Amino acid sequence: MPKIIFRAADGNEHHVDAEAGDSVMQAAIANDVPGIIAECGGSCICSTCHVLVEAQWAAKVGPPGEEEDLTMEFAPERAENSRLSCQIPVTEELDGLVVQVPSEQA
Repeated sequence: MPKIIFRAADGNEHHVDAEAGDSVMQAAIANDVPGIIAECGGSCICSTCHVLVEAQWAAKVGPPGEEEDLTMEFAPERAENSRLSCQIPVTEELDGLVVQVPSEQA
């Protein structure tokens, strides 16, 4: 079972076990990770599951798709490493993934 580390803006970390095949957002919601709101439930229309992917994980996670990129226009702390956690599928390859949860969501 892959582990994902959610690093809050205040530096606190939340280590969660994620099911392969779920999204990073689903793992956050199932484990009550603060700061991941997921208002649209993973439909890629709200950007309230925005995360910043740590640099060493960028290649494995990959870039956002076109729809995701457009949706992130509403993310207040958008950066080059921004992704919507609902669009990142959990795989065994992502065991140890570290993402930063921004201080605010859209």
